[in-house]
Amino acid sequence: MELAKLGVWFFTDRLSAADARAAAQRIEGLGYGALWIPETMGRNPFAHAAWLLANTDRLVVATGIANIYHREPGVTVQAQKTLAEQSGNRFLLGLGVSHKPLVEGLRGLSYGKPVATMRSYLEKMAVSPYTSIEPDSAPPTIIAALGPKMLELARDATHGAHPYFTSPAHTRMAREILGPDKWLCVEQKVVMETDPDKARTLARVTARTYQALPNYRNNWLRMGLTEGDIAGDGSDAFIDATFAWGDAETVRQRVDEHFEAGASHVCIQPVNRAGRFGEVDWETLEALAP
Repeated sequence: MELAKLGVWFFTDRLSAADARAAAQRIEGLGYGALWIPETMGRNPFAHAAWLLANTDRLVVATGIANIYHREPGVTVQAQKTLAEQSGNRFLLGLGVSHKPLVEGLRGLSYGKPVATMRSYLEKMAVSPYTSIEPDSAPPTIIAALGPKMLELARDATHGAHPYFTSPAHTRMAREILGPDKWLCVEQKVVMETDPDKARTLARVTARTYQALPNYRNNWLRMGLTEGDIAGDGSDAFIDATFAWGDAETVRQRVDEHFEAGASHVCIQPVNRAGRFGEVDWETLEALAP
């Protein structure tokens, strides 16, 4: 798989199947190399990826991320290889351990130690049988990795890492751990708004979804932010470290900072400036298109 430098990360669950297809085709037409879709409480990401892949020609569809607690390793291998073979190896499997409140509180499952659980899952995937026609080449797997131990596992057992809600400083640290050759696919939230108050207000609405989740909080603390920065509405320092806001040139500079820090791919997540979650801000994607 050849993964272009710039992609789009977006929740498509609020779009109908037809609208999601049209969005993927438009993203492909703008020149972005990949569309990243999450797994939360909406669509099955593998079924949805099949739909998007069948309706595009060049676009890589990536899971950012598929929750390992939702299916056993052999089932994940089946889905990965099926999608890779059907699409000409345009499917990128991103896996993650999700968060304890979601796994235990929402699904009623037992949440294990993140690194050990992911390592065991990858080991089981590696020995899972698959008797259908194999893809032309081994399909890539990356994992959501924030802390040093998970980044080391990404380096040792996968094609690379997919850090989410971080900063260029974190990207630099991640590259140092991963080494020069592994994929480092970084998500960057974008608010195309030059007014500081408006931009930070929009960013804070988005950040609220994540602020109580321990995996993110722990990583922000590792990044040098404080509990005071993260609490409540979040400080300006927290917002400015994790969101790119401003005009197109300013946002491009933040994206370039990730590349300079070692990212191999940046997937931008446009924050809808009208506050309509789930609707694509096409002006932003057009302005930043490669």
